[in-house]
Amino acid sequence: MYRSEHILKGLSNQYYRATYKSMGFTTEDLKRPIIGIANAWSECVPGHYNLRQVAQRVKDGIYRAGGTPIEFGVIGGCDGMGQGHDGMHFIMPSRELIANSIESMAQINLFDGLVLLGSCDKIVPGMLMAAAALNKPCMFLTAGSMLPYEADEGTYVTPDLKESIGQRNIDAISEETFTRFRENICFSCGTCSMYGTANTMGVFAEVIGLCPIDSTTMLFCSSAKYKQARNVGERIVTLTKEGVRFSDIVTEASLKNGLRQVAATGGSTNAQLHICALARVMGIPMDLAAFDEIQRDVPCVAKFKPSSKFNMYDYYKAGGVGATMKAIERYLDPDARLATGGTVGEFLARFRRRVDPEIIHTADEPLYPDGCFAVLHGNLAPGGCIVKKSGVVPEMFHHRGPAVCFDSEDALRAAMTEKSVKPGDVLVIRYEGPKGGPGMREMSIPAAMLVGMGLHTSCAMVTDGRYSGATRGPCIGHVSPEAWDNGPIAAVRDGDMIEIDIDKHTIHLEVSDEELAERLGHIKRPVHPAPGVLGAYRKAVDSVNEGCTWLYGKEE
Repeated sequence: MYRSEHILKGLSNQYYRATYKSMGFTTEDLKRPIIGIANAWSECVPGHYNLRQVAQRVKDGIYRAGGTPIEFGVIGGCDGMGQGHDGMHFIMPSRELIANSIESMAQINLFDGLVLLGSCDKIVPGMLMAAAALNKPCMFLTAGSMLPYEADEGTYVTPDLKESIGQRNIDAISEETFTRFRENICFSCGTCSMYGTANTMGVFAEVIGLCPIDSTTMLFCSSAKYKQARNVGERIVTLTKEGVRFSDIVTEASLKNGLRQVAATGGSTNAQLHICALARVMGIPMDLAAFDEIQRDVPCVAKFKPSSKFNMYDYYKAGGVGATMKAIERYLDPDARLATGGTVGEFLARFRRRVDPEIIHTADEPLYPDGCFAVLHGNLAPGGCIVKKSGVVPEMFHHRGPAVCFDSEDALRAAMTEKSVKPGDVLVIRYEGPKGGPGMREMSIPAAMLVGMGLHTSCAMVTDGRYSGATRGPCIGHVSPEAWDNGPIAAVRDGDMIEIDIDKHTIHLEVSDEELAERLGHIKRPVHPAPGVLGAYRKAVDSVNEGCTWLYGKEE
């Protein structure tokens, strides 16, 4: 029995049938399994702009396989649009709002199965959290990647535009070049063609088994994308008829497979927040320490823009996600299931694509032997912090310099615009954590400006906020405890020396324990207002170490 029958059969349920029939559904439609399509299409997000067409192909597949598709809309903010202003405070809270809205719609309508359509930074993890909470038959599909911008000087994608802001700020490029970049670098719709959080989490969704392999890296306009969408539509009906639930596909072993793939390919540090949050919804213990233990177990075999010259379409042409999975095959659980059919081991046994060794290395000759991240501890971050070491030049793996403190991202950006940042500085940005921001803003533009200004080889950034997968350089985020919770980062003063050692996994403020305790006793928080949903977020959000959950994982 399909659960939709609870409202579509029987005398007392004729109202529900009449409601559907008012929208043109037929009696035959309502005899089939009802498949909800959660579509994050909007004109706000380039990574979602083609999802109308993708959704139609999914519907075609559902109808062909004997199901009835019912589409509904889901919010989805673009991190890029939220950068550098008050809108960024709302981006992290929106992850749970996305999850909650999907869960609510699926339960209100008693959908038998679910297809999730989304591509970008908080939308992918929010949708995965909803799928885990519902534990119904489900599949996921992303929109595909953006076309890179080809110019005489080279190939450019989104982080190059952000870095050009810093270049223009110091007159390293002309206004004419800057104008050409901003007019062309975001060349089409699709997800930004770099290994940011959007693509990191899209690839993660593939490897944990919910999303077809190569969905994320293929071009948005590829005919294969639309065939893939139709196939997903057909497949979700099969899964629904067979009663294959989320938890039958995504297990703890699957989660670890996905995490190892992220670490092996130079993914975004935001993956820590989202994977830990998903694990919490699934009832699997995972915090920053567990995340680090798993990611350090696998070699990093590839890295992409902005940490290398290769973009997402280069990744696809080099062999794609299957090729990087094949490279780390011995680190993956082969028995983990795929929603498309079979297991990880069976998929890799028949993988035959040509692999470009310049882009995708082997596990025996990796770029880094122990993952792409480094989790650091010390008196500045007793609870830990994280950096994407695969985006840091070797000479900055160890850095010691004077602190220059800012109580918001806005203050930092003003200083950078005024060119007051000096080589050697350690820029400390605090009160931007989950509670302090509130909303744990992303420092993507300041981090890119640092590169554009040529300071990423002599300056470091340390924050209780977060960075983007579009970030490179010694940008250390997720400092815990955060300043709002009286973490040591709140007590740093201008001129204090800070030593960072990525190889040793340490971060140390050269201030005695006694002096640090004395300073913390006199801290006054800055005024960071939290109206509306931000106030609810500040009151409810958990620590960064557990993924900043606030609407999930708290059942009394």
